[in-house]
Amino acid sequence: MSACVLAGDIGGTKTELAIYEVRGPRQLARVGGQRFESREHASFDEVVDSFLRRWGLRVEAAAFGVAGPVVNQRVEVTNLPWVLERGALAQRLATPKVELLNDLGATAYGALFLPETDLHLVNPGKQRSDSCAIIAAGTGLGQALLIWDGKRYRARPSEGGHADLAPRNRVEVELLRYLLSKFEHVSIERALSGPGLKNIFDFVDEVLNVEVAPETRRRMQSQDAGAVIGELGLNESCEACSRALDLFIDIYGAQAGNLALTAMALGGVYVGGGPAVKLLPRLQQGGFMSAFTAKGRLEDLMHEIPVRVILNPQTCLLGAAQVAAEMT
Repeated sequence: MSACVLAGDIGGTKTELAIYEVRGPRQLARVGGQRFESREHASFDEVVDSFLRRWGLRVEAAAFGVAGPVVNQRVEVTNLPWVLERGALAQRLATPKVELLNDLGATAYGALFLPETDLHLVNPGKQRSDSCAIIAAGTGLGQALLIWDGKRYRARPSEGGHADLAPRNRVEVELLRYLLSKFEHVSIERALSGPGLKNIFDFVDEVLNVEVAPETRRRMQSQDAGAVIGELGLNESCEACSRALDLFIDIYGAQAGNLALTAMALGGVYVGGGPAVKLLPRLQQGGFMSAFTAKGRLEDLMHEIPVRVILNPQTCLLGAAQVAAEMT
């Protein structure tokens, strides 16, 4: 067998590990993988030891996309009491070739290796060899950049999801006021995330006084609120859910456009995360791109930026595997 590498997608809810065989430049074959419920394990060491015992393979290199800021190859996992350090992992894996990446940075890099069938084109724009950006609303709001240096793309992480929420109109100003009554600091992810969708729904219910279907309140007692709002908003069986979803999509598009301008991501913007796939019918209705392009004097330029939704849930793993393969 050719050299094998270990890749990981590590988050507060789930951790996925996979082994890939390196068959050539940019050519990987998945050997096998496993999903772990993160909160069922005391540490990442426990997870990786269990995984390696099962597969019994020596890995030549490893890379992990981790939910959290990576500083000097050390990261404390967001919403989980795990700490990962490259030196300790290198000893555990018996290889010096270990890299820790922010999960959105890994996803951004992985997006470059996806076939067109794994991407849904929302805006064709103009095709350019230029920098790109990725944004993904999920448990939180992830953002990352792909910087084009003239020869290749280099993934750069970002914690821009914790930047301040910037309202664009009267309703969003009222939303900000509502959120300020609940939180000391109102970051973008207070509105643009799974929990953020619930915050928007509460605003629509309590401030805008939009009618809430009885089924919505009943299901929220035992089910994930964001999932309920998304489902009932998409099928328009609850007016408040539908209104909350529209506002969520508008804010999503506006922030994606802000990121594109900040990074001058003329190569395109990738929208990642499971919620984007589930909300794809709503994303295509026009509100997302209207907010994305509404940048005043730069509106024409914004129309030229391609926007794609990532359909493949393994993109972070793929990006990490490609980084590991480049170290072999």
